[in-house]
Amino acid sequence: MSRRFRFVCVVAFVALPIVAVSAAFGGRLEAQQPTTGGQGGGRGVITSPRNAYPDRPPDDPASIARGKALYGVNCQFCHGADIRGGDGGPSLLRSGVVLDDKKGELIAPVVQNGRTDRGMPKFAFTAEQVTDVAAFLHTFRAAGYDESRQKPPSILVGDAKAGEAYFASRCGSCHSASGDLRGLASKITDPRLLQQTWLMPGSGGARGSAPPVKVSPTRVVVTTASGERVDGELDRIDDFVVSLRTDAGEHRSFKLSGDSPKVEIKDPLQEHMNLLRTYTDADIHNLTAYLVTLK
Repeated sequence: MSRRFRFVCVVAFVALPIVAVSAAFGGRLEAQQPTTGGQGGGRGVITSPRNAYPDRPPDDPASIARGKALYGVNCQFCHGADIRGGDGGPSLLRSGVVLDDKKGELIAPVVQNGRTDRGMPKFAFTAEQVTDVAAFLHTFRAAGYDESRQKPPSILVGDAKAGEAYFASRCGSCHSASGDLRGLASKITDPRLLQQTWLMPGSGGARGSAPPVKVSPTRVVVTTASGERVDGELDRIDDFVVSLRTDAGEHRSFKLSGDSPKVEIKDPLQEHMNLLRTYTDADIHNLTAYLVTLK
């Protein structure tokens, strides 16, 4: 095991690219190329054009409603209900054409002529219909934080029975529905938070809040060349030193040189981190559907 600083990096479910370029709409690069400072160079600085994500005034609600209806029938299957991409169609959220368009003038040629070489058919929309579709597309605001994603009404779409079987085969050696997890869903009533808790335990439910389920501290066993064995809660480990606090409250530190002394780290979350590489979407949905029944 590496003796470098140990960091746990939690990835927030879906990591979005900074620039989601639409292939069908000829997306553009929203960030300028890095530039360097004066003499002697310096770190590159990436800046975004001031109008990359324009703030638009509210459009006519009736026009938006008509555009939504047209989009839902003709475009949603490929580009998704939240314009982030669907069955084969690219995301339109940060498409250069959509961002630069004002009243449908840039969108119209693409919609009316299609991009048959890229699988997009032409649509016999009138200019007024294109304006309505554009009004609907512009209700989705692109920003550094993606606030346009439409959250599903519920994440409980899995099979609880399949989740119970998965729990028994992969989790039952450490956890018990009638033991340490008894009443879990009564303590964590939000299914999203519950899923976050088991998928990435120790990450906490919100910034600054304590994890909803207490996680045991990481422990370490140090065995010296003389055979002394010291066990305790890990305080720090790097390439040069390992320090710990014994159960008696004594603080101990050991210099590291090569493989001496022998260091064994016991991280209670290691198995969860190992499983992160193996979960399928079905596993995640099924296990969550089962865990919400533990009340």
